[in-house]
Amino acid sequence: MARTTFKAGDDFALKLSRLSTESNRIAKQAIYAGAKVVADEIKSNLEGALSPEATGDLVDSFGITPISRDRDGNWNAKLGFDGYDRNGVPNQLKARALESGTSKQTKRPFVRPAVNRTRKIAQAEMARVIDEEINKLED
Repeated sequence: MARTTFKAGDDFALKLSRLSTESNRIAKQAIYAGAKVVADEIKSNLEGALSPEATGDLVDSFGITPISRDRDGNWNAKLGFDGYDRNGVPNQLKARALESGTSKQTKRPFVRPAVNRTRKIAQAEMARVIDEEINKLED
């Protein structure tokens, strides 16, 4: 039977302890970086989907929620619309009508194409932030 032993030095143990104490901060930074990539693309698509007469309130109401933990312990950030327009119509409803269409309005998707286009870019950005932060801990 084969046997392997691993002897970690004090430096390695120190790095692991620093990583464990900083893991929440690093996770939040990485999630925000990935969410920002997707949010920027959604905003860009939204501006292109709106008519020239649009007030820009829908674009201004779009944002990223604060990063929080769910019941399972996973970190989450949500992208979405907040508030109401000048006539009292929820911005979420207006965005959904624009994305999916209505009986009177053809659909002009701006969320799904942005998410599909930036998925790998956002994952790469999150990995870059994690690697960068871990390398800072090693110094």
